[in-house]
Amino acid sequence: IDLNDPQVYRDLAKPVGALNPDRLKKFVDRYESFEDDLMPKFHYGSHYSSSGIVLYYLLRLEPFAGLAVSLQGGKFDHADRLFDDLPGTWDGCLSDMSDVKELIPEFYYCPEMLLNVNKFNLGTRQDGKKLGDVKLPPWASDAADFIATHQRALESEYVSNNLHHWIDLVFGSKQRGQEATEAFNVFFYMTYEGQVDIDAITDPIQQKAALDQIAHFGQTPYQLFKEDHPIRMSVEESIS
Repeated sequence: IDLNDPQVYRDLAKPVGALNPDRLKKFVDRYESFEDDLMPKFHYGSHYSSSGIVLYYLLRLEPFAGLAVSLQGGKFDHADRLFDDLPGTWDGCLSDMSDVKELIPEFYYCPEMLLNVNKFNLGTRQDGKKLGDVKLPPWASDAADFIATHQRALESEYVSNNLHHWIDLVFGSKQRGQEATEAFNVFFYMTYEGQVDIDAITDPIQQKAALDQIAHFGQTPYQLFKEDHPIRMSVEESIS
């Protein structure tokens, strides 16, 4: 893989849900046609960051494996729904209407997350494949090579020149309001801090449902920046 080629990178100026123009059109159509007196419009009903996503990626490591088993009532989820194939997971993030997840930090330092180091019985898929290590893209020779390449990509010129756009989407100026709408970056309202007054919900069943939604289905980070984030300085600029 050539990390000097901009075509190998995702567009960091777009949320995951906007990377595929055909799927984005469906999100936009839903957003524009949605009408509710109590619920604000949103592009995405799922989220890019949640406890479930962390468990999905890290089920081969403890304590995440135990948590995943507990969540599924004492056993791993069906093999066809487990993390097993990096190219397939990427394809799902580009095509599935309920899948807009981002990567987690372990993708940049933890090759063990891709290996069944604990020899868990993860089951067998419907096509007969028994789950073990995660399938890697063809350019990676092994899990360590995949993670090392990710590290180099994170420090590449392309990412250095574009990461501020991603910061705007997740932590900054395009996280909320009109700029978020124009960037196709609006999520279900309960994922945003301060949008639900839990103490004002008097029905205990509705209050628990709201807390479960917030805890398990994703939370948008606190908005750190109200203005566009500056581009990362080059080495020459930082020492001049």
